[in-house]
Amino acid sequence: MIKGHQIQKKVKIGTFSDIINQYKEEDIRTTKHTFFRLREKERKVFKDKVIKEYLLEQEPVLVGIQHNGNYAVFYRYNKDLLKVILDIQTPSINIVTFYIIDNNQMPKI
Repeated sequence: MIKGHQIQKKVKIGTFSDIINQYKEEDIRTTKHTFFRLREKERKVFKDKVIKEYLLEQEPVLVGIQHNGNYAVFYRYNKDLLKVILDIQTPSINIVTFYIIDNNQMPKI
């Protein structure tokens, strides 16, 4: 794993929720890279709105800050996990990328 992508610090779920709650749906943006890792089948399921709903409505199971300053946020997704990488800046949040990982790939922090 690239050092910049490693989680250096765990963030409390409540602290993360306080940060996210400061933003509205229109403040959350996707980038060219957001859907880069998805297979064609997944692209039909995951649209901008679905990812924004996860951020604004679901409680993550783990949140950490990577060495590169981005947030790594993990949500339950069926029997797997949805890993979302966020660049949180004022006045917006950029969804860098996201992908589905096996439940056993949750990092130990």
